[in-house]
Amino acid sequence: MMFTLTEVASLNDIQPTYRILKPWWDVFMDYLGLVMLMLAIFAMTMQITKDQVACLPCLEDPDEASGPKPDSFAQQNAHEGASSAATGAPVVTTLPFVTKDLPDEAVHEIHVTHQHTVVAEKYANQPQPTGVKTNLDYQQYIFINQICYHVALPWYSKYFPYLTLIHTLVLMVSSNFWFKYPKTSSKIEHFVSILGRCFESPWTTKALSETACEDSEENKQRFTGTSSVPKQVSLEGKDDGAGVNSSTPMLGVKFSADKPIAEVPSSMTILDKKDGEQAKALFEKVRKFRAHVEDSDFIYKLYVAQTIVKTVKFILILSYTSTFMAKINFKHSCEPDVKQLTGYRKFFCTHNMAFMLNKLLISYMALILIYGMACLYSLFWVFRRPLKEYSFEKVREESSFSDIPDVKNDFAFLLHMVDQYDQLYSKRFGVFLSEVSENKLREISLNHEWTFEKLRQLVTRNAQDQQELHLFMLSGLPNAVFDLTDLEVLKLELIPEVRFSAKVSQMTSLQELHLCHCPAKVEQTGFAFLRDHLRCLHVKFTDVAEIPAWVYLLRNLRELNLIGNLSSENNKMIGLEPMRDLRHLKTLCLKSNLTKMPTNITELSQHLIKLVVHNDGTKLLVLNSLKKMTSLIELELYSCELERIPHAIFSLTNLQELDLKSNNIRTIEEIISFQHLKRLTCLKLWHNKIITIPHSIGQVKSLESLHLSHNKLETLPPALFTLPKLRHLDVGHNSITVLPPDVGLLHNLQHLAINSNKLEVLPKPLFRCNKLKVLCLGNNALTVLPEAVGQLVQLTQLELRGNCLDRLPALLGNCRLLRKNCLVVEDHLFDTLPVEVKESISRETNVSFTSGL
Repeated sequence: MMFTLTEVASLNDIQPTYRILKPWWDVFMDYLGLVMLMLAIFAMTMQITKDQVACLPCLEDPDEASGPKPDSFAQQNAHEGASSAATGAPVVTTLPFVTKDLPDEAVHEIHVTHQHTVVAEKYANQPQPTGVKTNLDYQQYIFINQICYHVALPWYSKYFPYLTLIHTLVLMVSSNFWFKYPKTSSKIEHFVSILGRCFESPWTTKALSETACEDSEENKQRFTGTSSVPKQVSLEGKDDGAGVNSSTPMLGVKFSADKPIAEVPSSMTILDKKDGEQAKALFEKVRKFRAHVEDSDFIYKLYVAQTIVKTVKFILILSYTSTFMAKINFKHSCEPDVKQLTGYRKFFCTHNMAFMLNKLLISYMALILIYGMACLYSLFWVFRRPLKEYSFEKVREESSFSDIPDVKNDFAFLLHMVDQYDQLYSKRFGVFLSEVSENKLREISLNHEWTFEKLRQLVTRNAQDQQELHLFMLSGLPNAVFDLTDLEVLKLELIPEVRFSAKVSQMTSLQELHLCHCPAKVEQTGFAFLRDHLRCLHVKFTDVAEIPAWVYLLRNLRELNLIGNLSSENNKMIGLEPMRDLRHLKTLCLKSNLTKMPTNITELSQHLIKLVVHNDGTKLLVLNSLKKMTSLIELELYSCELERIPHAIFSLTNLQELDLKSNNIRTIEEIISFQHLKRLTCLKLWHNKIITIPHSIGQVKSLESLHLSHNKLETLPPALFTLPKLRHLDVGHNSITVLPPDVGLLHNLQHLAINSNKLEVLPKPLFRCNKLKVLCLGNNALTVLPEAVGQLVQLTQLELRGNCLDRLPALLGNCRLLRKNCLVVEDHLFDTLPVEVKESISRETNVSFTSGL
């Protein structure tokens, strides 16, 4: 069965999109393969339709020359003819090829027709044989020709076209195997698809156009010798205008301010929303494809293997074909075993296709030689340089995307192959490998979505009655934020790319900034504004390296909160040396897991007023550096696993408030030393394990507020009630059973919380504290609330829920300032009050509410 050239050529039909992965030598070899395929099919067609040999007996053989004489052959034939006539069988006359005794005309006819002739002249008087003429002499020559074609003709002459076809098909398969093999074709198809979309993406054109604009702007500035770009903060954090020490370490992180982006025409910042979404999808696809392909080099190995196979095939074809080329001849000698049939042993044959096949073979050899040279060049290119590494260095130099990463393995190999087609493809593809490019796209999409009107709707009022904006998990900081000129508090959380441009100087009301896991960068002009106007900064981080270095240059900062990992391994690195430049810093809050106070924190001792350390349960061992911080007014040490009051605290002569919440303090015998802290007014020892309060508490005459809730107290010492200035006493959530009558001595007491204890009776002297405004007695075992509660005429809040009371005293109505919403009691107890008292409390509530409005 024959097949057409079109059907065979389909073996080489690769998708047109794959052309970008076929270098010039592969394309050249494909065309050579197609020419060889056509040559093979042409040779096969000619051989099938016209190939044959023509044979004549060779008369030079002595055995053939001494054959039977013509007379005897005539007599034999006549005899056989007579016998046949008698029997009625057909007569077949066969004469041997004896030409010596025949006339020239007979010899000529023998050589032309290749048939046996009957020499009848000699027997003219004999009767003619009768029977059917069969032409067996012509069939005899056909038989000899066929035998000699298979016996005498070399095999290469007969099968050369078929071998050519097989070799060509193998070479074609080898050339395109990496496009068809499942493990590689899927990756190649994906790569070509992404590459085409990246090449045609409007974002690519826009990004490269912006690069061109930046280059022209830089050239213009270089030419004129002036710059319209604000000066940047140097890599060391140097600020020429303010005299910042350039050698200042930045908590182990070198400060690198961003190069400002040159302004581009507004028309270039416009990107269709649909195009923007497609570009973002392309960034994601490129990222996933890189992760999928870059971890192996299977495509590279397969391409090298198929190139080696083609080279070995070329050498094999060239080596054996050259030896058989001489076998294709026009003349051949044949000695078939048919002497008993014809009387001749040797025949002389001619091959009619020998000339044509010889020329086709020479052409085929020339094509194979050229094909082999292309294979050798391909191998030279593959092994000349490492194709499993690809650098975008040239692209980085020509564009503003200096962060385009180098790639490796199959990803790199595919890009090398694309470069052989057109280097512009890899240049445009590199745009989608750049994080800078991706961030620019996010910025444009972000600004499209987050307009000024939308941001204005999110502005709220916080507890301090400040205008506050909280942005959470955006891709960046919208430019419209800088147009909120009356914003006072800005909270940014989980925003991976925050950039404060020069436009931040428009936010003249901004005083407080929160950066929660937000690596923030700032331009020089924006930094100068933040340095002069920002008063409070909160930075939450995972690692200390995430703290923006420019934070330590904000000289007018009043409050700094650092929340994150500052463990002992990082203590040497953070050092807090840069904070010495925060000359106006008053409050420092460290919420971390320190094992010792940073040694250089004393640099802040001259101006720091409040220090807060929230240690999240990590034991704080060394506190000696606190002794030098004599300016401290407030000190909070939360969850530091302290077992006693640190002695270093007793050196803080200006201390007014001490908070040791959530530690493991069991005894406070050292409290007597607080008498030297003449300004100490507030002591908070809540959420510890204190069992008793020493009598020496009475020596701390300056105390105005004492918090001892959530401990293990069972009694209260009488000395506690000798503190003349005590206004706030909180001993709730303990195990106190009796409230001493001495509580009546606290004439200035305004807030008493003894809730969640085991009180059964309230002492009458308690109600002499006629300045009480808040009385918390909930969750005790009280059975009666004395009528004397009516003496607390300044009472504004009373908590009684969770006791065993049967009723409320009617004199509660004397507490004119007590409101119903501040009377925490069960409903049924409230109903026991006289109607006029209930109305009075309710009326007072309404009046107060109305007046408040």
